[in-house]
Amino acid sequence: MKDKCLRKINYMRISITDLCNLRCQYCMPEAGIKNKKRHKDILTFEEIVTIVKEAADLGINKVRITGGEPLVKKDIIRLVEAIAKIKAIDDVAMTTNGLLLKGMALDLKNAGLNRVNISIDSLKPNRYKEITRGGNLNDVLDGIQEIQRLKITPLKLNTVVIGGFNEDEIQDFANLTLTHNLDVRFIELMPVGEASRWTKERFISNAEVKSRIDNLSPVYDDANGPADYYSLPAAKGRIGFISPISSCFCSTCNRIRLTSDGKIKPCLHSNQEIDIKKIVKGNPERIKEAIKFAIQAKPEKHYLFTSNHQLGHRSMWQIGG
Repeated sequence: MKDKCLRKINYMRISITDLCNLRCQYCMPEAGIKNKKRHKDILTFEEIVTIVKEAADLGINKVRITGGEPLVKKDIIRLVEAIAKIKAIDDVAMTTNGLLLKGMALDLKNAGLNRVNISIDSLKPNRYKEITRGGNLNDVLDGIQEIQRLKITPLKLNTVVIGGFNEDEIQDFANLTLTHNLDVRFIELMPVGEASRWTKERFISNAEVKSRIDNLSPVYDDANGPADYYSLPAAKGRIGFISPISSCFCSTCNRIRLTSDGKIKPCLHSNQEIDIKKIVKGNPERIKEAIKFAIQAKPEKHYLFTSNHQLGHRSMWQIGG
């Protein structure tokens, strides 16, 4: 299905929980979530699968499961399997912090998970523990090794470069692609939630990140995603740059988002939401209508740093990025 700007919308990101086993400084408050959602306010797995089935009839064929941290959700394997069995869905992916991956990767693969993105902002144990407020880097590295062993590809590492914190690790992350068949993707710090107070003083554009990596050559990518890819000479992997702030890619945006409490967000940086949970509960025959409305409500672009921008009332851990 196409939106009013004639963009083909075929991708749904689903936040299945706003809970997380980390407290990353630019994402979640140190004390965690004060007002946790009641169980009845969260979409059940059955409701999620119902929504995805209806979305698939409208052309959605790619699903990404996010959080919070999706792997803390009980019976996550069952959800992956149910979504993977939907006939029109041909790509089921997940974004995770990787802490629990080693013990769950095989079951996830057998359930039908095609791809994994792992969020990792430092390769130094003490620094990783600092930014995540307690995370163990070795657990993440073990998860990465297990994903590689199982050949769940492509494996993508998502790194947010933060001024004054991890900018000295840019080359170290890039060098991972020399010996490992994976993508390292640098993502600009976005002014959402906890990061809103950081962005101006700690923001580093991807143009600056790119300038600190020597011998980059552009690589053609036919996936039509948000990243621009490059490679180092003789590298096994690729280096990607996702630049939502300095180089807006809204003209090719192909996604809608479903929050864990049952709201469809046409745009990450907009407060507009469509309450589909009420429809699933009371008028399931109107699910397609609600999804169509959300797709047609997608704005032409985000309005960050303009007079039209309204500060988002949700944090990243509530949206799933």
